[in-house]
Amino acid sequence: MGLTYTDRSTIVAAMSRINTRQHIVDTASVLFHTHSYAEIGVATVCNQAGVSKGSFFHFFPSKRDLILAVMDHFREHIAGTLIAQAFAPSLPPLQRIDKFVEGLYVFQKAQYEEFGHLPGCPFGNLVMEQATQDEMLRQKADGILRSLANHFRVAIADAVQGGELAAIDEEATAEAMLGYLEGIQLLAKARNDPELIRRLGPAVKSIRVPEET
Repeated sequence: MGLTYTDRSTIVAAMSRINTRQHIVDTASVLFHTHSYAEIGVATVCNQAGVSKGSFFHFFPSKRDLILAVMDHFREHIAGTLIAQAFAPSLPPLQRIDKFVEGLYVFQKAQYEEFGHLPGCPFGNLVMEQATQDEMLRQKADGILRSLANHFRVAIADAVQGGELAAIDEEATAEAMLGYLEGIQLLAKARNDPELIRRLGPAVKSIRVPEET
């Protein structure tokens, strides 16, 4: 049997709700990343997205709920692009790290060229702004950053197993590498210069945390 008019109407309405919610998230993602989480309020998001506050609060009971959704949006986007391309298991382990740095530079440079300033890491930005203000948001960002560090850990473990690296503290080295890249993104943001990532990024491969004895 084919779909009835009621069935089709229900499906259309559901898709419309999904599209509206995603449109709000997409709009907020750009606003939060290119400005700040504190600076952008619900009214600004609604005006920019062209939705009413009633529609906004139908999908997001609070601004915090929107920020959480935006963080998931960034995580999924990066996972499907930068991480998928850089940390492909088919690549040699240390080449994965080089490719990640290259992708990070390309991403930040594109943002700089589009908006006129370098926005930095969306997760690092959230930590800097909200970590002491909202424990739920801090935990969210921490979880995402830990997940990202794990990709480095796997690459390092593969390099150790393959003889490219001597035995080291793989988890601590991965966290140190991520910390270094977060730091140069912050420095690049302060100088509004994405070229800093290109120049300093490759040094991340020289970081080693020895095993505890």
